[in-house]
Amino acid sequence: MRNARNYSSGFSLVELITIVIVLGILAAVAVPQLSVTKQTYDDLGFYDGTRGILRYAQKSAIAKRRTVCVAFTATSVTLTFATAAGSAVCNANLIGPGGENPYTITAASSTYAPAPANFTFNSLGQPSLAQVITFASGSTAVTVNADTGYVQ
Repeated sequence: MRNARNYSSGFSLVELITIVIVLGILAAVAVPQLSVTKQTYDDLGFYDGTRGILRYAQKSAIAKRRTVCVAFTATSVTLTFATAAGSAVCNANLIGPGGENPYTITAASSTYAPAPANFTFNSLGQPSLAQVITFASGSTAVTVNADTGYVQ
């Protein structure tokens, strides 16, 4: 029969030092990744929102078979559309997918740099002019293809 007093429980000193070293390495790598500021998240949200609203504008122009106007300010985008077929005059608010009237996104803290020119999507989803939309935060630019209206 074995003597129970010969067995000790717990970690050895070598095991404890190894664990402390591994935790130190993880902390050195992971903590800087977790320290992204709210500003960064707001900038990414505004970038994604801009891409989303432009794609919505193009799809709405095709679905409604009407001109959709995209109006920019330094911190927002608003969509309107032409109620008459073939008209280039946008005279009604475009309602957003969540019921927003008019469909507008506004930056919490970001801005466009510089403010993009207003443009339209025709009933085929083609833009009136190609766009490269840049952001003051330095996020990747949003591009609207001149031939197809594809937003990337």
